[in-house]
Amino acid sequence: MNKFGKIWVFASLFLTVTITLGQGRPGMDKIRSLKVAFITERVGLTSKEATMFWPVYNEHEEALGKIRRQERVEIRSKMGDFESLGEDEADKLLDQLIEMEKEKQELNTLFLSKIRGVISPKKTLLLIKAEDDFKKRLLKQIQQRRQGGG
Repeated sequence: MNKFGKIWVFASLFLTVTITLGQGRPGMDKIRSLKVAFITERVGLTSKEATMFWPVYNEHEEALGKIRRQERVEIRSKMGDFESLGEDEADKLLDQLIEMEKEKQELNTLFLSKIRGVISPKKTLLLIKAEDDFKKRLLKQIQQRRQGGG
């Protein structure tokens, strides 16, 4: 892809992601924008692939986000007061957590099935690697900032 093509892809993706995900926290918007650019570059999405890829990807991320928020509200918040939990309540929370993990797994499996129809299997594997690399890089930067090296 030539330089103009890459610029066009990044600009259109940035606008799409900004419009789609604009309801989040300001810092999260910046992270999302960086993630879009990172994934686009690492996976090597063409403009045609990107047009089909990002709606599927964003839908998946939104569905996972809902489950994660539900998990934080319904389970993790109650685990903060761990000492006051009775065995019955802990058992119910654990059942809820197991169900949410199953939902996340089902979403991930469905996503991989959908996305392989949009990009090649090799690019799908590159996507998984790119997401892992992005998370590692982000965590490393957060740790460096907390240690005053940022």
